[in-house]
Amino acid sequence: MATQTTPTSPVAWRPDVTAYVPGDVVPDALILQTSTLVGSIEGDAPAVRVPFVVDDGTAGFTAEGDPIADAAQAFSQTVIMTDKVAALGKYTYEALQQPEAARLIVDSLSRSVVKKANAAYLGNASNPAGLLNTAGITDGGAVGGNLDTLVDAVAGIEAEGGTASHIIAAPDAWAALQKLKTATGSAQNLLGAGTAAGERSILGVPVLVTPAMPDAGLLVIDNRSVLSAQSQIRLARSEDAFFANDVIAVRVTWRLGWAVMHPTRVAKLTTTP
Repeated sequence: MATQTTPTSPVAWRPDVTAYVPGDVVPDALILQTSTLVGSIEGDAPAVRVPFVVDDGTAGFTAEGDPIADAAQAFSQTVIMTDKVAALGKYTYEALQQPEAARLIVDSLSRSVVKKANAAYLGNASNPAGLLNTAGITDGGAVGGNLDTLVDAVAGIEAEGGTASHIIAAPDAWAALQKLKTATGSAQNLLGAGTAAGERSILGVPVLVTPAMPDAGLLVIDNRSVLSAQSQIRLARSEDAFFANDVIAVRVTWRLGWAVMHPTRVAKLTTTP
């Protein structure tokens, strides 16, 4: 059995493009944590058609031997528009020879892709519209000196047949919630003692904190109501693009898109009046 050493192998054995599963490379991306993956994208396909159930219909009791009545479910389909997020870095040959350089560079480019993907997922104007700009989502109002508004938002999602799976918070919004006290004049925090970092959750719902959320913003989501499609993450390098400069180009690309099927199962709030 022959062993091939990648840098010295023929080109066919050291490909310039490598594809990765997004969850292995960018696990912190909001779309991976707060949506339901329903389609994959290959090549330059800009859209994915996805069927979904609009109404679960009605089940009933049936006597033994009698025909079972149609539940009258309602079906439809939506088109998930996708965009390509990409980052390109240019590095000298000498820089890439340093220990750990390649890993640090890929990690940096991956963080750049996640930052852009998160910003689009929440705030895109259209095609697809970000969650905050999706028509029909619930405006839950402002959180006051207690968690009542959040309780109402979670209850509202449940009343629409959903389940609150995540809360996305801006850093200052999460800080404001952590500062809530158990009573006026009390030093005890409503969400815990505040002396040790615990699991980020409210009302049993995990909290994801991201600077991609506008200041003071909160978003309560049922991840089953947000459908997504995505490609593999493609990592490529080229020694030819900047040949005259002895510079190597490294590129990361990721195509993704999403659609909100039940806007009333998403609620946006703020920590300021």
